[in-house]
Amino acid sequence: LLSSAASAADMPPLMPPMHLPPMEDFGSGWYLRGDIGMSNQQVKSLYNVLYDTASSVQSVHKDFDSAPLFGFGIGYQWNHWLRFDITGEYRGGSTFNGLDIYTVGGVPGTDEYRAIKSEWLFLGNVYADLGTWYSFTPFVGFGIGGSRNTISSFIDVNTPTAGVAHAAAASKWNFAWALHAGLAYKVNPNLTFEFAYRYVSLGDALTGDIITYTGGNAVNNPMHFRGITSHDFKFGVRWMLDAPMMHKPI
Repeated sequence: LLSSAASAADMPPLMPPMHLPPMEDFGSGWYLRGDIGMSNQQVKSLYNVLYDTASSVQSVHKDFDSAPLFGFGIGYQWNHWLRFDITGEYRGGSTFNGLDIYTVGGVPGTDEYRAIKSEWLFLGNVYADLGTWYSFTPFVGFGIGGSRNTISSFIDVNTPTAGVAHAAAASKWNFAWALHAGLAYKVNPNLTFEFAYRYVSLGDALTGDIITYTGGNAVNNPMHFRGITSHDFKFGVRWMLDAPMMHKPI
């Protein structure tokens, strides 16, 4: 007994329980998002049925002004690197200015165009988060959906002939797709900020029938805006509805 007691006395004291530091455990789940930004839009070409009567048509310029955009959506964070969301977005009125020089029967002329374009854009998106460093996460993504493009306040001024024509507003649904790239900053387990660039293809748009200032025309001739695209820059906020849990110290 004495020997056993002596051996026990020589043993080192038991170590106290180790207190592990808190560890963040990923909690996948639903999130809400909101976005604001500015568009930088282009159109590939214009077409009107009266172009077919001209021996040549040269587009001097066809430019859109920048315009604001406002979006909202709901998404799901699948794991550390994959997430999905569905977004709806109103793209505010962008002023269009265009100039064509045409030749008909050897006689040149000009058409100066002004209009306002706006859209409702709906996309289903998938994103890959590329790793997190000091709460910053770069990401890329792809989206597909539809865009309802509206052209309004269209006017055509033909200075050589002292002619003026106008068209009623018209809207057209199109297939749309987008490419995303950006940087997210995680403020806390619930709140994330995003700074993002997006290239989006919005499809086509058209006006109503173009009518002269005298109230008539010889043929139905809406103006077609073909191949509308945009380079968008956005600031977004994501709010996790099911925030990640934290392990408590033992």
